[in-house]
Amino acid sequence: MKAIVLTKTGDLKNLLYTEKREIPQPTAQEIRVRVMAAGLNPVDYKLAEGWGDVQWKQPPVLGLDVAGIVDAVGSQAAGFKEGDRVFYHGSLAECNGGFAEYACTTAHTASKLPEEVDFTSAAALPCSGYTAYQAVVEKLKLDQSKTILIHGGAGGVGGYGIQLAKHLGAKVFTTCSPKNDQYVKGLGADEIIHYQTEDIRKRIEELTHGRGVDYVVNTVDSQTATKDIDLLAFSGELVAVVEHPDFTRLRFYEKGLSIHEVALGGAHLNGDDRAQRKLAEIGDRYAQMLLESQIKLPAVQTIGMQDIPEGLRQLKDRHVAGKIVAVMR
Repeated sequence: MKAIVLTKTGDLKNLLYTEKREIPQPTAQEIRVRVMAAGLNPVDYKLAEGWGDVQWKQPPVLGLDVAGIVDAVGSQAAGFKEGDRVFYHGSLAECNGGFAEYACTTAHTASKLPEEVDFTSAAALPCSGYTAYQAVVEKLKLDQSKTILIHGGAGGVGGYGIQLAKHLGAKVFTTCSPKNDQYVKGLGADEIIHYQTEDIRKRIEELTHGRGVDYVVNTVDSQTATKDIDLLAFSGELVAVVEHPDFTRLRFYEKGLSIHEVALGGAHLNGDDRAQRKLAEIGDRYAQMLLESQIKLPAVQTIGMQDIPEGLRQLKDRHVAGKIVAVMR
């Protein structure tokens, strides 16, 4: 089959196109999917560069976010049949990801895709959408009295996070560059902070009358997450999506802060069946929200399979607003 294979870790140039990759065979608990579209995510280029020191059994096909049609069903895989339309967030430790014509995943992590939702849209959902859902809905318990700062509103996690937070009634602040103002406003952001030219701390103090925000979702890096500590109000909470803050900067017993992390991959790596099934439940919820027009998809740029390495390079260089999706057929 056609695929993009990581011949060795260390550099994106080691992601090579081939037409000779063997079609994967599903295990008893897996389904095999004929890939129609696959979403690109920062974790993909990080894995290619050696992040996480993952020990694959063979040169892997990356691509965690997949949408397609069930092509084969393992003997113990329940809930699906050949021909079902599905989407899912796969395991980074497995070798048969979505940057190929066929991919495999455990059946209990997949969600059924309604006919009304196209494959490209579905492939733009899992990694960023599920991360935002766990951060905003499950970790933070938002309500109408709360304020939240979501970094990177023009990105995947940020875009979904803004919409979820507004749906729950919170007042939402976000960071972005001026060129993305209209985009994030359209998602529901109440206030925009231009992180490149404005002092974020000063702006938060102005917007909250010196109190600070109740919640922050950090999608940037450890340095930014550390600065976020000073943006929080008493009993504030920080969700670290990418990297942790410097915990030595926490003033324990002064502000009563809470720090959360979101780790979608951990559900797979720890073998936690309940956590893995939760991924499918979140997918089911998003499918319903899309059907009911409760959520907008981020801006989506489509590319072909052979353009995946360049697409990941653009992600790494932060030249992308929204999502890149590789259309396989």
